[in-house]
Amino acid sequence: MELDRMTDTSNSRTVVVDAAAHAWVVGDPLYPLDPAIATCPDNMPVIDESAEHLIARMNTLGIDETVISHVCYYGRDNSYTAHCVNSYPERFTGVGLLVGYRLHSPDDYENPARLERLMREDGLSGLRLSPIYDPNALWLNDPVSYPLWNKAQELGAVFNIFAAPHQIAQIGDMAARFPGVNIVVDHFAMIDITASDVEGFNPLLDLRKFPNVYIRTSLHNPSRQELPYTDMWPYLERAYDSFGPQKLIYASDYELLIMKDLIPFFTSEDKKWILGRNALSIYRDNIRT
Repeated sequence: MELDRMTDTSNSRTVVVDAAAHAWVVGDPLYPLDPAIATCPDNMPVIDESAEHLIARMNTLGIDETVISHVCYYGRDNSYTAHCVNSYPERFTGVGLLVGYRLHSPDDYENPARLERLMREDGLSGLRLSPIYDPNALWLNDPVSYPLWNKAQELGAVFNIFAAPHQIAQIGDMAARFPGVNIVVDHFAMIDITASDVEGFNPLLDLRKFPNVYIRTSLHNPSRQELPYTDMWPYLERAYDSFGPQKLIYASDYELLIMKDLIPFFTSEDKKWILGRNALSIYRDNIRT
């Protein structure tokens, strides 16, 4: 991706990429919602959040592109996310679900081939891995996962990782073993902001030594407050100081105003990276080549 793509030169406006949204349709026989394979079978939706709904909201908010994180309602059936990405290639990239809780087993020998099909045939950028739903499991950095990560490194995949604080060390292990896989840590690794730094935030900051690790700036999950989640601002600032603006990735459309206008320590140049350039460089540059 050239930098002129990352900045709208027609009006000098920074391109904005929401790095996390979900999409689904209810009652469409082409993309059925099946509780039998959903990773959240007790929480199935009754209204749509379709690609077209997302685009309408993106247009209202001034969001140029969105990374669709394949939703739990479809489980390992990534066809609707692929449909969104291929129907609106200038607006969406996507990451799929493949391995983990109620998905394919991490030791399934077909996982590398499945990843390759998702990327080469379906146009996705990588996967979301969610060990947080297996709190006592160690599959993320178990050797049984190495073939999948080797294939990811070969393909230039992005792995979004939704982990609990006690699983952060597993992320660091895999970041070191597979430096060619870009890793995006979702939701600040769900840090407990009431815990001591030793238990809570320091393990996340330790990931700064890995050049392939990014932090997604979703503040709402760790926060104990309502919008604009000011209790998370000191943690965001420390992540900014530790990782730098080229390793932070904005996500969640309702947090756009916070990132654009309210955070006092972001410079104008910082915002170009955090709001768009970083996401474009890792989610879009590795596909359709």
